[in-house]
Amino acid sequence: MTQLQKRWTIGAVIGVAAAAITGTTLVGVSSASDQQVAGSSPGRIVCPDVRGQLPAIPARAAAEVDRNLAQLQTQIDEANKRLATSAGEGGRNFVQNAILGPLKDKRTATVDRIVISIGRAAPRPNLDVAALATCRVEGAGNTAQPSTAAPTTAAPATAAPSASASNHGHVQRGPVPADFVSIRKVRPTRSTLARTTRRGSGGTFTARCGNNERGHFNSDNVIVAPGVGNGAHHLHDYVGNTTTSAASTDQSLAAGRTTCRDRGDRSTYYWPVVRDITKTKKQKRVPGELDADLNVGKVLRPRVTITYSGNPFAKVAPMPRFLRVLTGDAKAFTNGGANQRAKFTCRGFTNRISTDKYTLCPDGRGFTRISEFPSCWDGKSTDSANHRTHIVFPDAAGKCPRGTVAVPKLTITLTYDVPRGPSFAIDGFPEQLHKPINDHNDFINVMSPTSMKRVVNCINTGRRC
Repeated sequence: MTQLQKRWTIGAVIGVAAAAITGTTLVGVSSASDQQVAGSSPGRIVCPDVRGQLPAIPARAAAEVDRNLAQLQTQIDEANKRLATSAGEGGRNFVQNAILGPLKDKRTATVDRIVISIGRAAPRPNLDVAALATCRVEGAGNTAQPSTAAPTTAAPATAAPSASASNHGHVQRGPVPADFVSIRKVRPTRSTLARTTRRGSGGTFTARCGNNERGHFNSDNVIVAPGVGNGAHHLHDYVGNTTTSAASTDQSLAAGRTTCRDRGDRSTYYWPVVRDITKTKKQKRVPGELDADLNVGKVLRPRVTITYSGNPFAKVAPMPRFLRVLTGDAKAFTNGGANQRAKFTCRGFTNRISTDKYTLCPDGRGFTRISEFPSCWDGKSTDSANHRTHIVFPDAAGKCPRGTVAVPKLTITLTYDVPRGPSFAIDGFPEQLHKPINDHNDFINVMSPTSMKRVVNCINTGRRC
């Protein structure tokens, strides 16, 4: 028995005993629920115990380390479900290529982030990341090998490629060709929104805030990870407030300058960048951005359109100042897609919307991302623990849920000229494999009362402003 196998066995035995005593879920080995899902025929996935290999965790890093340890368990749970539901699929290498290989890629990125988190506050732990990321299938009839085996060329689209010709040898896991679709193959769609009623608000207001000509970028996320440098683990592109960073507060944003034509609009609008991954010459990194986050390529500048619109069934009320709003999910690939809101199209084809693939446009021109924000506010809070429950989406017809009030609906449209073919990607967390469904967008309202009143009046009177 190798030393690593001994660590697996000992760690699993100790961990299961501890979990039985404390009632906690063990991170690093499959849980009881995995065994129930997977059953005895397909077996179950077992991974090395990462928590047991860590040194003392500094207090400053504890929250982020705990989040990533929990993510490791989520990855195992999802892989076990995949193992159970795919029994009998594919050839002899299916489990390796479709389940163990992608799982290893996700675990590698997550363990790397744990190391980085600890390294910000203490010496980096010297972990054998490859060994900790490698899992195996145990159980009757298991013929799969550990995920160090080389995948065959028939790996499915969900398998994350290693460095390859598609990204010129640079380490960037994903996207794969199956993550793209020609816009001509996307079926035209019709809007499900109801026509604006007499009680509704049919106006629109366009905020002109430029295209980030000043080059305001950082890898922070002041909404989800306030005070944490590189809290996004991917690069954000900003317009509006020129001071936005992890260190921002309501007071600093209110005092900041803005790129918006309306100087009373000091809101912050930000989204992950799009990169041309055919141009992987070393880019100048922004402060805090890390190579370990696996985002490479030339950053492309979009043409930005920011629009506020109304509700077909109600007049809109003013947004409260410092309201924080998210749309989409930066971790939709591993979270299951419940909060997925990605929309892609091309200039001239806007009746064709793809929600799960990047659209390939004629000559690469006019690739478009559409981010529609929730617009039904609870009437009380400017934020919530998950940054979502205080403001939610209306139903398919546009009606807000009972107990909420309609506020101006923000839509941010970003249009790019990208390389021809499947050779561009949106920045993201390493384990998300640059999947299109991870697209997301963020907003903090820092309009003055006068500016917000102007927006609301325009929308409620049915004008275009």
